[in-house]
Amino acid sequence: MKYCVIADDVRLGRDVQIYAFVNLYGCEIGDRTRIGAFVEVQKGVKIGADCKISSHTFICEGVTIEDGVFIGHNVTFINDKFPRATNADGSLQSDQDWTCVPTRIKKGASIGSGVTILCGITVGEKATVGAGAVVTRDVPPNTVVTGVPARVMNKV
Repeated sequence: MKYCVIADDVRLGRDVQIYAFVNLYGCEIGDRTRIGAFVEVQKGVKIGADCKISSHTFICEGVTIEDGVFIGHNVTFINDKFPRATNADGSLQSDQDWTCVPTRIKKGASIGSGVTILCGITVGEKATVGAGAVVTRDVPPNTVVTGVPARVMNKV
């Protein structure tokens, strides 16, 4: 695993495949999951078994991805509703100055390339998020959403 940074606190399942230029720390990766190149997975993230995380994806603290989920290329998760670099007094923010808002991707969902998922969202079982969508609210199970903001197109 050349050019990978995998912290000592990462829990890897059986037969996990990790490609080059990956950063993993404080997370759990389930059995047989594949992590593509240029992916970062932050602390507290849980990724289930049999998932595919495509290249250039950012999975931040607070995200849970259940079993059998596909994450396309260049997907970005957000975990802060009010991101700021500094506090009102001008001091740099620390971990105590913001709240991590959890996001959940349910079993069998598929997230297309270039998707942005805002925090506090649940993407339902076997739902599909079309490429380039910006997900601003929950996605019901077995539905297809597309667009900016993402809207339900049809049921699967």
